[in-house]
Amino acid sequence: MTHDYKRHGTTTLFAALSALDGKIIGQCQQRHTHAEWLKFLRKIDRETPKDKTLHLIADNYATHMHPAVHQWLARHPRLNTHFTPTSASWLNMVERFFRDLTTERLRRGVFTSVTPP
Repeated sequence: MTHDYKRHGTTTLFAALSALDGKIIGQCQQRHTHAEWLKFLRKIDRETPKDKTLHLIADNYATHMHPAVHQWLARHPRLNTHFTPTSASWLNMVERFFRDLTTERLRRGVFTSVTPP
């Protein structure tokens, strides 16, 4: 991050979509680092049936491949990660979710709940 970069209340949305039933597990974080990614992985682990093997598809952002993330995933073998190739399109279902979120809720919205820095 450069010295003049300011997020101005922008948040990071982590979202997991179940292709089986369309259920979304989401979490907003102030930043997008491996620590926040681990918080989200823990949430997925807590909120999904323990007897299910999960396949998580993510982009190849460095946050998702941090050594601490690899260590956590090694201790949680039911979560299997798969990474999309660089510059590849996301799955259509995920793209539609974020399109709908943007067009129906975010675009032209006024949000006053974030306190400016």
